[in-house]
Amino acid sequence: MKIDLTDTTAGKVNKALVQGRRAIGTPAVGMVLTLVIVTDEENAYDALRAAEEASHEHPSRTLVVIKRVSRTSRDRTASRLDAEVRVGAEAGTGETVLLRLYGEVVDHAQSVVLPLLLPDAPVVVWWPVDAPDNPAQDPLGALGQRRVTDTYTAEHPVRELAARADAYTPGDTDLSWTRITPWRSMLAAALDQVTCDVTSVEVEGEESNPSCELLAMWLADRLDVPVRRSTSAGPGLTAVRMDTSRGPICLDRADGSLATLSIDGQPARAVALKRRGTSELIAEELRRLDPDDTYAAALRYGVERLGARAGAAEAAAVGTPGEKAAAQ
Repeated sequence: MKIDLTDTTAGKVNKALVQGRRAIGTPAVGMVLTLVIVTDEENAYDALRAAEEASHEHPSRTLVVIKRVSRTSRDRTASRLDAEVRVGAEAGTGETVLLRLYGEVVDHAQSVVLPLLLPDAPVVVWWPVDAPDNPAQDPLGALGQRRVTDTYTAEHPVRELAARADAYTPGDTDLSWTRITPWRSMLAAALDQVTCDVTSVEVEGEESNPSCELLAMWLADRLDVPVRRSTSAGPGLTAVRMDTSRGPICLDRADGSLATLSIDGQPARAVALKRRGTSELIAEELRRLDPDDTYAAALRYGVERLGARAGAAEAAAVGTPGEKAAAQ
């Protein structure tokens, strides 16, 4: 069921939600969290589709905040809120409200969202694109226990990753980190199979891919060894090679779905390591609402520190010849 509201208020939106639930015969609220998606019109459809798929695992109230650009000075001074309320089959297993903000209300989006949050339920704020420099200090971000960004969508992903490290606040996370969960699990399992000392690591993947940088930082932080970044045509991460006291360990994924794990002295075996869609990534992030200390440690290791240590990070690659020599 859809209910369209033009030039409305948060109070009327709440009434429409109650009306919609009663109309479809499900007045009871069984949702576990509020997911606030802050996006633009261009990316709203894909973000909402991912959220609706994730809602099958996490029934939630999804609030999509779309800040519309005003074309004239008159439009910029006028305020208007349009809303589209979806309940039942139109909203997955929860409720969805699309909020389109015009004029001055764009700068006060939190005052629109706050009355629509589920009472006594956690709040997750997600920016699919164009995340603020400091998500925790953003008026909408301040409403959430978790704040989800995606540096992969930035124009300069690794530079954006460095900015995330500078502004990190417990509760922040990034989908570029979520993308490497299967890689981290597989590499940890591989090291559990042999007793050895790791002496160096190479992480191979697309140039300026933030997931590659995060995996390299995580390995450098946890293993305390030099980690070298090398580039490939992708897609995404393509290989991790570890030199150890018992011989090389290699996890190689050339096609984006199936990987080969090779451990010296053991037969190579194929392992499933597919690239996951956004809905799966969001569903994973919604499973935990506490701060991710492992992500924080890897992020704080720092892109620049990794580049200076291994001589291959983007910060070193774009420097002057003198800076590159100093980094090496």
